[in-house]
Amino acid sequence: MKIDRIELRRIHMPYVRPFETSGWRHEGSDAVIVRVDADGATGWGESPVSDGPWYNEETYHTALMMQREFLGPMLLEAEIAGPEDVRGIFKRVRANRMAKAGLEFAVWDLFARAKGVSLAELLGGTREEVAVGVSVPIQASVGELLDTVEGYLEDGYQRVKLKIKPGWDVQPTRAVRERWPELLLQVDGNSIYHLEDAEHLRQLDPFDLLLNEQPLDHDDIFDHAKLAKLIETPVCLDESIVSPDHARWALELNACGVINVKPSRIGGLADSVAVHDMCKEAGIPVWHGGMLETGIGRATSVALASLPNFTLPGDISANDRYYKRDIVSNPFTLNSNSTLTVPDGPGHGAVVDEAYLEEVTVDKVCLRRGS
Repeated sequence: MKIDRIELRRIHMPYVRPFETSGWRHEGSDAVIVRVDADGATGWGESPVSDGPWYNEETYHTALMMQREFLGPMLLEAEIAGPEDVRGIFKRVRANRMAKAGLEFAVWDLFARAKGVSLAELLGGTREEVAVGVSVPIQASVGELLDTVEGYLEDGYQRVKLKIKPGWDVQPTRAVRERWPELLLQVDGNSIYHLEDAEHLRQLDPFDLLLNEQPLDHDDIFDHAKLAKLIETPVCLDESIVSPDHARWALELNACGVINVKPSRIGGLADSVAVHDMCKEAGIPVWHGGMLETGIGRATSVALASLPNFTLPGDISANDRYYKRDIVSNPFTLNSNSTLTVPDGPGHGAVVDEAYLEEVTVDKVCLRRGS
């Protein structure tokens, strides 16, 4: 197959409420939405980048430039036998994984739609529903935090992740645990702590947490291996797992007991499946993190999370957790058992509301084969 056309759109879509972590605060999505067309079929993908290099080194400026100047032309020139080929096509381009992933996601969707199968089936998914939780940003007070968590529990979410930072960690976590003793609960420091904070992080151990996500530096594996021996709560790696090799190094060093798989961070679905398979063989559970995606990226995430070793609830959440109106006409809704239903129609299943997509588009680029 040859790709005929690639459309890149940088959007801006406000969140229901701001999202604040230990390192950044976002008011809305600045993702790059990708459309690819070939042989009369269309595929959609998303690069969930933001306005600054806070989560990783990429921004919407860099992603759009890389897709327009390098990755898009490379994809248009290639003969593609299957979506796994995209990984090899982009191999000589270093890093820029979110830019690569948005294009790769669209090709996976394209092939699944052309074959008339769901993306979940094409990836090897085994579930009809995937368990999800909710990620709670840093709040202004413990009282506001408890009210926020209570609201999400009333919505039906059965697992909660608290964003933490120095000065906002032990006290809010204790407050939530005391209020809801049986709640599935975990924390995420987004790389704000250091190994010398191990004794402080041990104060979280009594709260029976599912995991402590990426407490140390964003590119660290070595010190996490040391930390894992000093605290009882399982260490989960997120930002530092950017490839199957990084996952292998973490497993060989016993640096974590859980891995958070985000396909946009890892560079695509093919490498994400490889990480999933590696962890499954090692007996290490994985779960699907979230990047506050639109309904396009969310549909891709739900398909991937249907694979068998995603055994902990993900951060995918229903669309209305983030957006009053999304760019899809069939948003995910939360089931009564805190799950999302895996689409079983062709592709990832998202039906793009192209009129609203046009409304929220800030910048648009079209690339064509042979032009």
